[in-house]
Amino acid sequence: MFCTAKSNLSRPVIGVTGNAKRISPSWQCIRLSIFLAGGRAKRISIKTPQKQRNFAALVISGGDDIHPSLYGGEVMEKASYDRKRDALEMHYIKYALKNNKPLLGICRGYQLINVVCGGSLYPDIRPMRRKTSNKSMLLARKPVRLKADSKLAKIVGKTHLKVNSLHHQAINTLGNNLVATAFDADNFIQAIEAANNQAILGVQWHPEYLLYKKSQRRLFRWLVNTSK
Repeated sequence: MFCTAKSNLSRPVIGVTGNAKRISPSWQCIRLSIFLAGGRAKRISIKTPQKQRNFAALVISGGDDIHPSLYGGEVMEKASYDRKRDALEMHYIKYALKNNKPLLGICRGYQLINVVCGGSLYPDIRPMRRKTSNKSMLLARKPVRLKADSKLAKIVGKTHLKVNSLHHQAINTLGNNLVATAFDADNFIQAIEAANNQAILGVQWHPEYLLYKKSQRRLFRWLVNTSK
């Protein structure tokens, strides 16, 4: 028992932002992903605020649409927004950027990193799709291509992946100091990373639901190892 406690304390603490729901499959899957990678996840939401100084790295997870007022877009009638969560996560993204903390954005989180860095989004890409479907899929069925010289390609060990897809917003213009590193068949951006050596990665898909794939587990291993 003592050895287990000591082992847990030696793991880097990774802050994970997300929704405030009591039952959150995304949070549980990210928590497991981080544990398997050697870290310890700490949940952050509007109901569970945490002390920033405890975090070795941060994950900004998926969820509701980002409010269009943050990037000059138009409000959609049937969209689900959470302004309090927007503000909370923007605060933590800015904290990570300012303090050079490793940062992983997932789906909504990856989009919000782009917005914080001055970029914009397409509020709804469904009418814009030609070669890809906007049908939600948890399994890895959507092909994406990665830039061979990207940090992402080096981490996952591949230049082509099949991923899942649960989004209808997407990056339009890139934020400052960010580069696009993966694309789908319609050339929508599927991943971003820092243009310099800062430890920032963002993916449009949900790697926490693809733990059966080694390439996706490597994303969390990168985050934990970079945080040490």
